[in-house]
Amino acid sequence: MSSPTPDHDDLVHSESFLRTLMRRQLALSIACAATFLIALLGMPLLNYFAPGLMASRVGGYTLSWLLVGVLFFPFVWVISYYFIRRSIALEEDEVAEVAQARGGKERR
Repeated sequence: MSSPTPDHDDLVHSESFLRTLMRRQLALSIACAATFLIALLGMPLLNYFAPGLMASRVGGYTLSWLLVGVLFFPFVWVISYYFIRRSIALEEDEVAEVAQARGGKERR
């Protein structure tokens, strides 16, 4: 028993769908990675270029330890949450565009 062969239009549309989705998710990944790297590399740079500011006390911690030891982990969680939510939204947008395009073809 052979599997049904999809129409050529469906294959092209599917490749286009995946290419667009992957391009958008790549841009999202690069933006999230850049945000993480800026925060990660910014800590030592702030300690080097603004030692007085980073040595100031906030809530019993030096600002340096507050940022690295307390706030960095939640910051990473926020980036992760944003990435996951945005990625799902991108997938849903692409699926909606495909459904709309297919609906328009069926009406013709």
